[in-house]
Amino acid sequence: MKKLFYLVILGTALFGASTSKAQTNTDNKSWFSNNIAGAAQIQITYRNTNLDQVNRILNNSNIPSVGGNDIWINLSMSHIHKQWIFEDGLGITPLSSSESVNNVKAKYGQGQLYFRAGYNIAKTADYRFFPFVGLNFSAAMLKIQDKGREESTSDFSQELLTSTYSKTLYQGNFGIELGAGYDYLIKMKTKKIDNCVEIQRNIPIGIRAGYYINAARSDWKVDSHSLDNGPDKGQSAVFISLNIGLGYNVRKL
Repeated sequence: MKKLFYLVILGTALFGASTSKAQTNTDNKSWFSNNIAGAAQIQITYRNTNLDQVNRILNNSNIPSVGGNDIWINLSMSHIHKQWIFEDGLGITPLSSSESVNNVKAKYGQGQLYFRAGYNIAKTADYRFFPFVGLNFSAAMLKIQDKGREESTSDFSQELLTSTYSKTLYQGNFGIELGAGYDYLIKMKTKKIDNCVEIQRNIPIGIRAGYYINAARSDWKVDSHSLDNGPDKGQSAVFISLNIGLGYNVRKL
């Protein structure tokens, strides 16, 4: 695993070096002329999801309420240039589910893609503290599974024609994130590769906290068909994330 990590970092460094060399700059400086820094990260986020309207509609159809869907598991990358810190990530929530007495099951889950830009105001190399602003694109999914009717026959042809309540509905959301991040850096042993590249490694451990503004949301849809009178409550909320990663600073010797 370590060898793979070093090869990925070395490849990134060589790509950055070749890109820098190909660019013409009067003062011989470019984005990757000195180093390439960043981290691969895991972020666990709490952000409340209000399911009151969803559960009310489910209850009206004799389907029990689904539980909270507030924990996000995110894979993220950070990219650092001088004091600027950029983060991008993908995340999902574990599915929340419920099942009625007539074997109809409801599942609710979410996914997100986010981009953040921040500026490190710390004056030390031991930690980073950076206010940030971000863009968040997410989608909510509600899946209804009518297991009783789906499993009412073992014949392939009859299954294709069986009428069920099963369907998958989804809603898109756009949000703006305003917050701040803090990372404490645990330094690791520096690695040199062929006396041409030096990799300074670290383990960033920290938090992200702020407010998510649900600026826009689409209608609920099934396939590409828009639905009226669906849950439309905004999901603006405070969020807090725990962050841990494997950081690097690649420097050409």
